[in-house]
Order: sequence, then C-alpha cells, then structure tokens
Amino acid sequence: MPATSHDTTLDLTLHPAFTLRSHERIDALSLDVLVSEHNATGLIHYHLAHPSDENAFMIGFRTQPMTDRGEAHILEHTSLCGSEKYPVRDPFFSMIKRSLNTFMNAFTAADWTAYPFATQNRQDYFNLLSVYLDATFFPSLNPLDFAQEGIRVELDDDGKPQYKGIVFNEMKGAMSGEIDQLYHTLARHLFPTTTYHYNSGGEPAAITELTHADLVKFHQSHYHPSNAVVMSFGNIPVAETQARIHEDALAVSGKAFAKGQKHASRLEESLTAPISVTDTYSVDTVKPKQTHHVMAWLLPSILDGKQRLAMRLLEGVLVEHAGSPLRAYLDSHPLASAPTPLLGLDDSHYQMVFYAGVRGSEPEHGDAIEQGILDLLKQVADQPVDSEAIETILHQIEIDQRHIGGDSMPYGLNLMLEGFSTAIHDGDPMHVWDIDENLNWLREQVQNPDFIADLIRKFLLDNPHRVRLTLIPDASKSEQQAKDEQAKLDTIEAALTDDTRNALIAQAKALAERQATPDDVDLLPKVGLADIPAQIQFKTGTKRDITLSGVPSTLYEYEAGTNGLYYYQVIMPLEGHEALINHPDLPTYLSLISEVGTRKHDALAFQARQARHSSGVTVRISQRTSPDNPEKMDSFLVFATRSLSRKFEAIELVKEVLNDTIFTEYARMEELLTQKQMGWQSRLANAGHAYAMQTASRNTSKIARLEYVRGGLPALNSLTEFLQQAEQDSSAWQKLGERLANLHSYIKALPKQALIIAEAEVLPTLQQAISESWQTPVEEPTATLIESPITTDGSDIAWLAQTNVFHHALVFDAVPTNHPDAPALMVLSSVLRNNYLHRTIREQGGAYGGGASYDSNACSFKFYSYRDPRDQATFDDFLGSIDWLLAQTTGEKTDAWIEEAILGLMAGMDKPASPAGEAVKALFAELHGRGKDWQQAMRAKILAVTLEDLQRVTRTYLKDKPYTRASLAPFDKAELMQNMGFQIEKVL
Repeated sequence: MPATSHDTTLDLTLHPAFTLRSHERIDALSLDVLVSEHNATGLIHYHLAHPSDENAFMIGFRTQPMTDRGEAHILEHTSLCGSEKYPVRDPFFSMIKRSLNTFMNAFTAADWTAYPFATQNRQDYFNLLSVYLDATFFPSLNPLDFAQEGIRVELDDDGKPQYKGIVFNEMKGAMSGEIDQLYHTLARHLFPTTTYHYNSGGEPAAITELTHADLVKFHQSHYHPSNAVVMSFGNIPVAETQARIHEDALAVSGKAFAKGQKHASRLEESLTAPISVTDTYSVDTVKPKQTHHVMAWLLPSILDGKQRLAMRLLEGVLVEHAGSPLRAYLDSHPLASAPTPLLGLDDSHYQMVFYAGVRGSEPEHGDAIEQGILDLLKQVADQPVDSEAIETILHQIEIDQRHIGGDSMPYGLNLMLEGFSTAIHDGDPMHVWDIDENLNWLREQVQNPDFIADLIRKFLLDNPHRVRLTLIPDASKSEQQAKDEQAKLDTIEAALTDDTRNALIAQAKALAERQATPDDVDLLPKVGLADIPAQIQFKTGTKRDITLSGVPSTLYEYEAGTNGLYYYQVIMPLEGHEALINHPDLPTYLSLISEVGTRKHDALAFQARQARHSSGVTVRISQRTSPDNPEKMDSFLVFATRSLSRKFEAIELVKEVLNDTIFTEYARMEELLTQKQMGWQSRLANAGHAYAMQTASRNTSKIARLEYVRGGLPALNSLTEFLQQAEQDSSAWQKLGERLANLHSYIKALPKQALIIAEAEVLPTLQQAISESWQTPVEEPTATLIESPITTDGSDIAWLAQTNVFHHALVFDAVPTNHPDAPALMVLSSVLRNNYLHRTIREQGGAYGGGASYDSNACSFKFYSYRDPRDQATFDDFLGSIDWLLAQTTGEKTDAWIEEAILGLMAGMDKPASPAGEAVKALFAELHGRGKDWQQAMRAKILAVTLEDLQRVTRTYLKDKPYTRASLAPFDKAELMQNMGFQIEKVL
C-alpha cells in the first residue's frame, strides 16, 4: 500500500448525476465504501475512499459470450486501439509511455471484462480515466485493428493463405498448456448451457470464424453503462471521478445512453445425476502416468456471503495443508503422482465449483479414484471434525483478511478485484471486504458438531451436479489440430477468386501501411519529467543489537500499519559460503525444508501446526549481482512467516524449521518433488520467454550461470531424471535425505539476523519473544561442503517443449549496475521496446509480446518475444532495432521517446508496495548495496540520459558485437531450429 496523505479527512460528497445507494465504513481497512447509481443510465459506482495517495480505477462489463470465438477477448484488445476522442492507433500502449502509472492493464475473465489502472499522480489519474472511458464506451473498432489484434487471413510469399492475429497466436500458446486444456475441457461438461461452457479467451480453431461485424455487435450489446460496474479507490474526491464519468462518457452530446441492455447472470441447469466423461490433451510423446482424473461439483452462487464463507471453511478443512484429510489422501494416492492443480474451491465465477482429483495416473484408474474420493468424503462426514482443525481454518481466514496486499498489484486494485466478481453479478461485495459479521456467524455455526458433515453431504456427496473428467494424453492431437487448420486454409484457397485474392492483398497492404504510419500521440494527454517526484520514498527502520543462538547479531525493526499482523524473517548472510550457494542440492533443500517433518512433529502434523499458528513458513534465497562486478554476488538465505499479533507461536515455528528439520520421510519427499516437477512442466507454456532469456544469458554473469544450471530447464530435466532413477532404485531417496541432512547441518550453524515488521505497540513484545526463542547456542556443523563449480557452454540453444508457438531471446554482454553506462542501457531498452520492437514484433509479427531489457543481475542486454508465430524474422527484428536506433537524429521526436522511457522507469522505481512490503524492499535494497542514497543517485543518472548516450552504448555493447540466441520451440520445429544454427535440447 502506498504512502498516505497527511489529511485523512476525505470528501465523500457525490456528483449530482449520481444517487447514493449505501455508505459503509470498514475501520479495519480504513475504508469508506460508497455505492451509487448514475441516474440516467443505471451504471453502478463503488468508491473505496481511503487516505492513500495511490488512486486506482477500474471499469468492467458483464461479458458472457456463448461461443468459443473469443469475441470478449478480442474486443478487450481492439477497444484499446483508438477511440472517438483519441483517434490514435494504439492509445493503450502509448499511454503506458506517457504516464507514471503503477499499473495499467485489461483483463478478460470468464464472465466479465475489466480495464484497471493505478497511479500516484493526480493529473495522471484523470488522463488515464479519460482514455479508458473513451476506449470502452466509444472505441473506433477499426476493421484493420480487428485484423491485427484478432484474426485475419493473409497470403504468404507463395500466395498461400495463412491465419494471423495477436489473440489467435496468444491463445495458441495458452491452449498448448496442459492445465489450460484440463480446465476448459472440464468446464465444457460442468456448464452445458451457460457462458462458462465456452472459452472466453477463444479457442484457436473457433477464433478463425469471428468476423468484424460480430465484434461490433458484441460491443453494442455488452459495453453499455447499465451492464457496467465502476470502482475507484484512493483520496481523490469521489465527485471528481464521477464528474468525469458523467461528462466524458455518460452525458456526451448525441451519445446519450438509456437504461436497459443489462446482461443478467443465470444459474446453470442442474444435472439430475453425476456424469463421467473422457477426453484428450496434447503431448509430444505418450508416457506412463500422464492421465488426469478430476471431479468437479457445481455449487451455489457467490452472492450469499455466509454460504461462500462456509464453503471456504469446508475447503480449508479438506485441503488447506498437507495434513488435511482430502489433501493427504490425494498427496499419497497409490494410483497417481500428485493432486490436481485445480484442487479446492473456485469462487471467481457466478457459481462456485469444488474440484478434487489427481494427475499422473493411468486411464483405467478413474473409477477407483472417484470412489476413493467419495469414500474419503463420507469418512470425514461420518466423524466429528476436530475443533482445532476448524479453528486453524478460521485463523487462516482471519490472516488472509487482515493481510494488506499490494506487492505485486496496487492495494486498491487488489481490493477491487476481490469484490468485483460479486459486484458484477449484482451482489454485495461488502461481505468480501468486511467479513467480520459473517465470520462471527460462522463461528456460531461450527458449534454444531454436524455443521461440516452437513456441508459435505449437501454440496458434495448428495450433489447430483458432479462431473468426473478423465483426460488422456494424445500424441497426435496437436498434429491433427494443425491438419484441421490447414484444411480450412485449403478450403479458403480453393475458393479464392481474383477479386477475393486482391481483397486480401489490399487488406494486408492497408494494415502494413497503418502499422508503419506514426501515431499523432500528441492527441493523448500526458505527464512529463516535471511530474516525477524529486525524492524517492524509502522506508526507514531501526537496527538493534540482539543475541541469536549465543552470537551477537542484528534485529531490523520496522514500524508499519499491518492491520493486526506481524511479519518475521530470519536472514542468513551467505558471504564466503560459495560451496553452499553452488550446491546442487540447494534448490531441492529450499523446496522441502518447511514441508517435511521435524524431530518434534512428523510432516503432516507440522503442516497442521504451521497452519494453526501462521501463514506458513517460506524459505528462499535473495540474490543480487554485486553493483560493481558480474562475477560477485550477495546472497541471503531467508526464512519468513507472518501471523496475528496475538500469536507468537510463529516465531517458534521458524526456529523449529531451522533447528529440527529432518529428511527421513522419504514418501513425503517423493510426493513433494513429484508435485514440483509436474507443476514446473505445466507452467512452461506461460513462461517460455523467461526461460529463453535465462538460457541465452547463462554466461553473462555468475548469478546468470547459477540460475540457469540450478533453476532453469537443465534443473527441470535433472529433477525429472532423478525421479525416474528413484523409481528404479528406492535407495536414491535415502541418499538424497542424507545429503540434505548434511546440508541442513551446515545451514543451521550459519550466523543469523532477524527482521520484524509490526505496529508500534507490539514491537517490544515481539523483540523479547525473538530474543527468548534463540537462546540456545548454535550447533557446530557436522559436515563440510564440497565445492561444485558451475559451468556452461556458449552455444545457441533451442529447447523443445509442449508449445504451439515460439518464445525467442537474443542476449548481449553488458555491464553491472554501478557502471556509468548502466543508466543509458536502462533507457535504451525502453526506447527500443516502445518505438521499434512493439511495432515489429507484436503489431506486424503477430507475437503476443516482445521487447528489450537491461538485466542488472545477469549484466546483459536482452531481446525477447512471447507467444511468437515467427522464427528467423524475429531475430532479424531484434538486430534491426540496433540499426534503427543508430539512424535517429536529435530532435523533438527522440527527446519525447527518451522522456517516455524515463517516465516508465521512474514509475517502476516509485511503485509502492504494501506496508510490510515496503519494509522488506527497503531492507534488502540496503543489504544488496542499493539503499536510499544509491537509488537517489541512480535516479539522477537516468534523468540525465541523452540520445548521444543511447547511441554510444548501442555502438559499445550491441552493434556488431557477439550475442547468444535461445528459443523455447514446439517439438515439431527441431529441424527448422537446427537449420537456423541452434543446438537442440528437449524438455523431458
């Protein structure tokens, strides 16, 4: 959460065009929630008045497509390609460059589409508000933008038709993912008649059927004020936001909206009996244990806050942690490798869904797995649920409610999105934002010993609307989809006449000309360098002397408004411990350390204990390259948790993890590493560009080599090979356990520091609790570690994986962040991305994304593309951007480009976090040699960058300099990539 205004008296007066429906205060969140309705159109506005200087806004519409053609998704893209007031080709991406926003995006959910932004600058807020309102209510919807963003047929160099379009390629990439295929296949059967039957993002085969006329019709029927919900957050008076909504959108002369056109959500027609279905998903090679068996129950709507909270309690009782009965059953199921990643409650749609099942099974086990799950549920229902298990879940619900987010997304937008799915269906989101009343009701209900049993029977055991999906791997499915696509193109080609062929040529020419024509961006509002705050905001804390395990140490203490929680970390500096940092088993250790048992509790009991007293203990390494030397890095091992300020047991939990963990529960270790490996493979399709960049930059710094070998695709393959080996030789688990025990003996003897973040009144008590927790002297390590050097080669590598599109990277060596050229490289990356690569990679090339970045950890300069249909042409565009930059001359145009790049960098540097996140960010910036003075100096250096600097560093580090390429590519592109000079590796 950002800094707050000193004046916390907020103006809650409405604009006269709106009528107040309700006003409620949530003291725990310092919120006044005003709900109002626009008198003329029926648009609903939720204003979350808060003293925060980071103001946020979101407009969303009920979008409930009844096809797989992707109209909602393509409309989200195309509406941001120009509007009546702002007739520029790309106002969304242009505003990203002309803004100090802390967040800008657009989302297509299954049943709504939303357009959110956040900023700490008042003028910027109203600039973005104007652009967003015009984009949503009055978009141009140019047919050429539809062709670019959605779908088109274009002739290749041989005159053959081919499909192109950004969303088409995006969804090809998205739907190559195993879990996306699982989710959407299951939804088709669970929801036979409502919008959830369809993929709102679009199925590639169906996207080809969408027309521009369909898109315009969908906008006309869905993007209406009566079908919209607006939310705003922050300290800007509500009437000022409403004035803009009214004057810029809802009362525009000649554009008056009338009430009506509201799409009502409806419940799915209930099944009369459970069904079982079998379907397939795409793989390269069919192997054992690749089948999914997943059960899904359709539940009531989300609008009843009490019932929704009760289902959250039921989910917690069944699957909250490894000791929960259903989770424990699925974790160790003899007929499967892991629980389904869908496991648990989904309350993001109009109707809730509960999922249970497994992955890594065989097709013939479906009946046995389904019956086993039902038997387990009956067993839980037939026995009283332990009161401590219920209290554990209530504790977790309270922690979740009190935790102030905002580290990955602005706090205000987090609140909005939590309540939006309820508000968009005409429900009351107050029961999401303020759960105290419903939580008290729930505490009363659980006094009834049959409450949980009744929930299980009513919503699971006796619920006829249940689907069991058996999803089987199919090595021919991708090939068949490609054949089906080609058959459609062959049909199109056979029907081409001279006129239709010329029409396609003319459209391609018109689109290319439109893409090449510079936008008149001065039609858009902007902020400038003068709007950048002169001083950075940097959280300050207190350093106290403390004795930990008999060794004099440091306690870092930060006072923050944490809403009744405290945040606690034990930090172990790793300077001089190269053998530990490079140890091949360290990533496995980090994955297992807080998930296995201790000398006091077995694994399941310890998971229950963590859930009972904390948010859980997480363990990570914080690593940054030295600001001065690419072959040096600063590393810290971090054990972290958070808990309610009245519960100090979490401090003891961290000590138990550090002092008493054992690695002898081999079955549990196998479960965890199998789940890690399967989850890792499932995520590849959505992170291909990151793996391509990691591969290409693996030789540019010490940390880059380490992250590639220990955390990249070679590490995934090593984990896969280990699990295969362990299937043949069970002694592999004992050997691993012994190695991890040696590693742990070394780690727990390391010197410790501590961090505590809390409200002022509890800090002294927490300080005493930490001191008392670590009174026992440290044990001497029982083993020494042998150095394991990290080595990599320098070849261009193409990793083959289950994906239908490419992810490319090209990387040059650069400099560490204290080098005088680093600021210019930062600005250069934004200039190239904003003004060349976005056009060539995304708009013209059809990739979902692409750009450039300076990486201070890898000490490299990276080019990348994401969900890219092209091969060599993308690499040509990467290199082409270098010559383009060198051909520029100083003038207003290039000055504007540099200003835009600097604005984006400053917005990123100034982006606020949560109160606790600000403290963590500040401390680790200091620990890594990038404290307040360093950041302030870097700010000045970035502001001073000129075109001459950009061209100088381009010639110094990029032009005609050696580079390394890498790609994540489809399996069937091996020969192509070999012919392009790549060494071929395969994700196992």
